[in-house]
Amino acid sequence: MAYELEGIHVVSTFLFNMFLIPVFFFSFIYYLLAIRTLFGKKEEVTVKAAAVRDQELPYVSIQLPTYNEPVVLRCAESCLKMDYPKNRYEIIIGDDGDNPAVSRMIDAFQSKHKDVVKVTRRRTNSGFKPGNLNHMLEHSRGDIIVIFDSDFTAPKDFLRNVVQPFLEDKEVAGVQVEWDFMNEGTNYVSKLSSTLLVFYYTLIVPINNRLGVPFLFGSGEAVRKDVLIKLGGWNENSRTEDTEYSVRLLKEGYKIRYLGDLKVRGEVPYTLKGLMSQQRRWAFGNTTAFIKHAKSFLTGQLTLVQKLMISYTTYLGYLSNLFLLLFLFFGMIYFFSQPPAPIDLRKFFWETSRIFLVTSGFLLGGVVGLLKRKKTHIIPHSVVSVVLIGTLISYSACIGFLKALAGKEILWSPVEKEGNLMAVKA
Repeated sequence: MAYELEGIHVVSTFLFNMFLIPVFFFSFIYYLLAIRTLFGKKEEVTVKAAAVRDQELPYVSIQLPTYNEPVVLRCAESCLKMDYPKNRYEIIIGDDGDNPAVSRMIDAFQSKHKDVVKVTRRRTNSGFKPGNLNHMLEHSRGDIIVIFDSDFTAPKDFLRNVVQPFLEDKEVAGVQVEWDFMNEGTNYVSKLSSTLLVFYYTLIVPINNRLGVPFLFGSGEAVRKDVLIKLGGWNENSRTEDTEYSVRLLKEGYKIRYLGDLKVRGEVPYTLKGLMSQQRRWAFGNTTAFIKHAKSFLTGQLTLVQKLMISYTTYLGYLSNLFLLLFLFFGMIYFFSQPPAPIDLRKFFWETSRIFLVTSGFLLGGVVGLLKRKKTHIIPHSVVSVVLIGTLISYSACIGFLKALAGKEILWSPVEKEGNLMAVKA
């Protein structure tokens, strides 16, 4: 028995140190990104609406895909308040749900705003969100398509500013604005959800934008209708249609503009089930997009650095979750299979501190992102959340990543939103 335990310890020690190498590699990159973000000057990408006569503004179709979500009416209300000529845009609510009570709420809202709002429905919700978007596309009059998830709200000047890049450059086929959150302080899970997104938007997005390979986020985005149709519409087999379409645009030579000073606000998951489901779906969808387009964009005209950033956004970032989980797994076996020996607290704390320092690049990046966004009030709880449930989130993302690699499918499920509960109570 002692011999077998010694053999397990030797193997686990080797694997523990082997997986420490890629974990440290990714952590070191995150440390560099955190330092760059903390001390570097923020690169604001601003846009100001030009003096264009109202009748010359492009016609816009605002699409609100929804599935049994009364909160979509809050989103529609914010769209009605936009200072864009009412005869130059329409709001389409794509009701994909099967809840008659919610559908009646949507119909009642539409009847009050018939001049601007219309509702589309399908027999089934095949293709989920991208299927809904393609169905709404058939009923959209706009030259520019704007998409909001149901829990988002936008400022009054959103439309005037978001159409500006399309007017300035005919090669711009997509525009994405920055996200902010309205429920980050709900609980520990919402604070962790916010930290994960803030890390991406504050540390990664500016680099993607500077390199000319920004991505669409799926909400608060605008696309040219003619280009979308030309490229075949939204991929209904994708779980992250925004990422998949972004890769198609970039590899075809179209431009995507990111507007960092124009913000929309949405909700983050506030239940552990919702956050795990979201991260699993994003990992699956982004990895699938990489696999589908890797050959074409890696051999295309993009620069090497651009290809690396696209690869990181869609694939390599999720590969780090796999290395981290394997590192933790074999680390536990290594720790518990050690031969009996007197307790050496000095060695224990030294080893623990060393490992924590080597692997905490992401944690530092999240803290820096929150500092830059002036969300210091949630930092303590965010750190606790990362330590306590971060492994579960990595595990969920890893499942999505591995299923994509294996060519499997994952079930789609809506994420619970606090706005729905408030709408029902109202």
